[in-house]
Amino acid sequence: MKRSGSADLPLHYGYVPTWLAERMAKLGLAVVENIVLDYGKDEVLRRLSDPFWFQSLGAVMGMDWHSSGITTSVMGALKRSVNPRSRELGIYICGGKGRHSKQTPAELMKIGELTGLDGDYLVKCSKLSAKVDNTAIQDGFQLYTHNFILSDTGKWAVVQQGMSDASSTARRYHWHSEQLSSFVNDPHTSIYGQNNGLILNMADSQAQTSRDGVMQIASENPEIMTREISKLVMPNHHEVKAKDIDLKRLGAVLWLAHEKQPADFEGLLMLQGLGPRTLQSLALVSEVIHGTPSRFKDPARFSFAHGGKDGHPFPVPTKVYDETINTLQNALHKAQIGESEKNEAIKRLHKIAENAEKDFTPNANFDKVIAKEREDSWKYGGRTVVGKAMPPTQQQLKLF
Repeated sequence: MKRSGSADLPLHYGYVPTWLAERMAKLGLAVVENIVLDYGKDEVLRRLSDPFWFQSLGAVMGMDWHSSGITTSVMGALKRSVNPRSRELGIYICGGKGRHSKQTPAELMKIGELTGLDGDYLVKCSKLSAKVDNTAIQDGFQLYTHNFILSDTGKWAVVQQGMSDASSTARRYHWHSEQLSSFVNDPHTSIYGQNNGLILNMADSQAQTSRDGVMQIASENPEIMTREISKLVMPNHHEVKAKDIDLKRLGAVLWLAHEKQPADFEGLLMLQGLGPRTLQSLALVSEVIHGTPSRFKDPARFSFAHGGKDGHPFPVPTKVYDETINTLQNALHKAQIGESEKNEAIKRLHKIAENAEKDFTPNANFDKVIAKEREDSWKYGGRTVVGKAMPPTQQQLKLF
């Protein structure tokens, strides 16, 4: 089975302010465009099916780094920005939260008419994936959001989320069509979460006898493949703590952005003119676009690109966010007309930070790094859901 998985997240309520939602849509589109340009449309589906990468994407977008709201907000932003460009990119996003999820079949049938894909089959895949996670697996989570993402090649991914009132948590389920052989015999690589006792999983391969007794379905005996388990369980605490971060990786990014200058590195001259704070964000965004799966085991690290709307680890620096988006958009535009130097420089940026990790020893105080970001937040247009960051008072400055 193609590697996929699930994520357990603290259940948070709230909203995404317009100033952040608009930026999330722009950054999300730029990330998708870059992946399609460099790796192909089907790679977008593989990335979305990885719960660690998905959480990292949400964090780099400025969402609360660990909360359930990442799922609906990220998928909503992508749907708004990607679908108007679907014919060009070859990527279509269907469904959503609540009543929007019920529109998925009609959306898929329309896409089938536009692309020549089998709409009926896609609708069947959408419904079966939801049925498995909502009914066949009785783990106490009821689905309330369902997104079906497909390419014009016919491959697809599913990102859907359920809610448990009993535990005040949400559980996100990820699917990927690649090498999917059955919806009823271990369709997930794994579903992990807090152990709350025995559950009923009618999609487990060991439940074949029970399934035969409940419904007459053709007996399938696909070879059970050795699979790599992918699990993500996020903590309840709002603040970003040192234990949530790979400090060596984060430290290398901070060193690159704030202690070295781009001109010191061959191939990064195209990024001259960017301030160190924007370079820090761009290095993390570059990793989301070009990094390998092993780079996303600590999604909280990516919140150091654009903070979080709840103020953790610091307010969203809107000026930096806008400069990051503009840099990506400009690089994409030039790459599309044959001038790829800046796009290649962005691609190399995360590799320079990664190479720096080999001999790097973190020595910066983690709490001081966050304190400095908060102190300077007002300079970067820092904002949270409760308002704009203000310059620190003299009394506050004495505490830093």
